[in-house]
Amino acid sequence: MISNQVLQNTLEGLKEISRTEFCVIDTDGKTLASTFSDFVIQPADIQAFVESQADSQLVKGYQYFKVCDDYQLEYILVAHGDDEDTYMVGKLAAFQIQSLIVAYKERFDKDSFIKNLLLDNLLLVDIYNRAKKLHIEADVRRVVMILKLQQEKEHSSIESVKSLFGGKSKDFITAVDEKSVIIVKELEEGEGYEEMDKLAQTILDTLGLGRENDTHIAYGTIVGELKEVSRSYKEARMALDVGKIFSPEKDVIAYSSLGIGRLIYQLPIPLCKMFIKEIFGGKSPDDFDEETLTTIDKFFENSLNVSETSRQLYIHRNTLVYRLDKLQKSTGLDLRIFEDAITFKIALMVVRYMKYMETLEY
Repeated sequence: MISNQVLQNTLEGLKEISRTEFCVIDTDGKTLASTFSDFVIQPADIQAFVESQADSQLVKGYQYFKVCDDYQLEYILVAHGDDEDTYMVGKLAAFQIQSLIVAYKERFDKDSFIKNLLLDNLLLVDIYNRAKKLHIEADVRRVVMILKLQQEKEHSSIESVKSLFGGKSKDFITAVDEKSVIIVKELEEGEGYEEMDKLAQTILDTLGLGRENDTHIAYGTIVGELKEVSRSYKEARMALDVGKIFSPEKDVIAYSSLGIGRLIYQLPIPLCKMFIKEIFGGKSPDDFDEETLTTIDKFFENSLNVSETSRQLYIHRNTLVYRLDKLQKSTGLDLRIFEDAITFKIALMVVRYMKYMETLEY
């Protein structure tokens, strides 16, 4: 895990500070690094210490210390001396080497690398250097998916998702919070957004996560370089929020399909309030009765087609025209005119966004 050269440099630095000789041995008795010039290892002494329950021992004028990683014995540290000061220095040296193990483990661990990549915690040069050491290709197409769970996830959630991908080393499944599973998917040649839609739905269906659990999966845009993975992740997060506001009925939300919703989501609330006041005066779309709101929604669904809308509402065409005229008188907007319809549609979305933001504040 840690190179012998790093261990050697560490021991030499510790010797320079403490004036104490050190030696690091593996569990088989092999010397990995040493500042001793004439220290001879006694295999029997090493074996006896490894098999003992003690964390440290004084053996023939040398202090022995165990260095563990997650309770797994990794190294034996030997310090020359039998006094209290040598014991204290040896404990500090053992702690330093254990900290090096943790640091190197994190540095070369793929899961840690992917998490830091997603959260934008890496410099550009670090991304490519560490990816090379971890044998992760930099210039391949990837997309980030987020599986949002209503309840805090169990360990089995990640394992279940991993099982769907058959343990493919090119795909990464991880998490950065308690309510989501993140999938960094490497795309095959010819795969695009249509295939990602199908994959997302397959994940929900296979895991038995449907609308009853209020579970959604969102994904960002497909990126071509490793450094852009964090952008796809941010887009997926935005897609979850925007989808929750404007398309709560959808289980699968693609960032590329958010349309104007993602623009509204980034508007400051004061600007939204000003816009609504300019459009509706002192009124709000919430003030309209249920019949009017149903008529508006259906009219938009049918692309401003009066005949089709009246047919689906089971009302006479003239009745629909009367409702639209009434709405025009109260708002000054004629939904039969494309420009007015667009303004009204945006206003409805802005109001929905404002209501969502209010729920977050409380």
